[in-house]
Amino acid sequence: MNETKDKSQELSKDKSSVYSASGVNIDAGNEAVRLMSQAVKSTFNKSVLSDVGSFGGLFGTEELFKMKKPVLVGSTDGVGTKVKIAAEAGIYTTIGQDIVNHCIDDILVQGAKPLFFLDYVASSKLDPQMIADIVGGMAKACKESGCALIGGETAEMPGVYMEGEFDIAGTIVGAVDQDKILPKQNIKEGDLLIGLASASPHTNGYSLIRNAFKGVDLNTVYPELKAPLHEVLLKPHRSYLNAIYPILQEHPEIVKGLAHITGGGFIENIPRVIPSGLVIKVKKGSWPVPPLYPLIQKLTGASEDEMYRVFNMGIGMIAVVSPDMAEKYRSLAGEDSWIIGKLEKAENPQAKAETVLE
Repeated sequence: MNETKDKSQELSKDKSSVYSASGVNIDAGNEAVRLMSQAVKSTFNKSVLSDVGSFGGLFGTEELFKMKKPVLVGSTDGVGTKVKIAAEAGIYTTIGQDIVNHCIDDILVQGAKPLFFLDYVASSKLDPQMIADIVGGMAKACKESGCALIGGETAEMPGVYMEGEFDIAGTIVGAVDQDKILPKQNIKEGDLLIGLASASPHTNGYSLIRNAFKGVDLNTVYPELKAPLHEVLLKPHRSYLNAIYPILQEHPEIVKGLAHITGGGFIENIPRVIPSGLVIKVKKGSWPVPPLYPLIQKLTGASEDEMYRVFNMGIGMIAVVSPDMAEKYRSLAGEDSWIIGKLEKAENPQAKAETVLE
């Protein structure tokens, strides 16, 4: 019996070493789970019915029963080539916040509250502390927004990712009462666009950013930025949930629509929530543009129109409100905001909405 057991252990060890030699370390995966478990559990609420390590995450439906006609809203996204900056800097504590907050903002524009989040992290070689830092950032963002992190996947994929490379993605599920879904049908000529500040480029335009600062040490401090480059570029995507969601619930008459300024900038994103027959007039100079964007434009030679199509230019979320509700919305938001434009009637009532920069 003992001899058989010893041989079994030896065979298991040999197989494990062969698998490790191929580039996959199961023990490292287990260590990553151990390191991240506490952070993940800190996001759990009474609706979470499963534990870390389950095959699937279980989430109760109590929140849905509080709504008259609950509608589930789902979204999946990534953070693009911002992961390259994180890898180069060796800083992984904020990139997880990026993916969670990006997803939260994407469903917020439809009026939804986040319920739970699922993550995917893949790398060439599994570094337990790196994974723990990334997932710890996800947990931080989830906890701040009352969203449970109920599951995910950590994949070690040598040969698919180059050494030192990694990628992350996430899926969020939220809910909204059917009669509070945005955008509303009453968006019309004369409505105003009110912008809330972004914290950074968020998760967009990083291929152009990497081109702008190619070969530059990430510890470099540009005079106009007043902070190390890595600190400016890795500042996380902010969530607008706590500023806007209470307004949607307590004063549903105020906000007619929301536009999250992500990839495509002002040109592509605002028209997604504006009906045909209207022109979106955005007045440049009506808000303070952070110094990072003029610096990028100077270093790359990008046109001004391209900058507004690639970046958020300091505005991360735009609300569509009627003129008589503008000041009430700004007061309730509880932070700096700017009236950055308005909606005008198009010459062709059938024409799709488009953004015009003035």
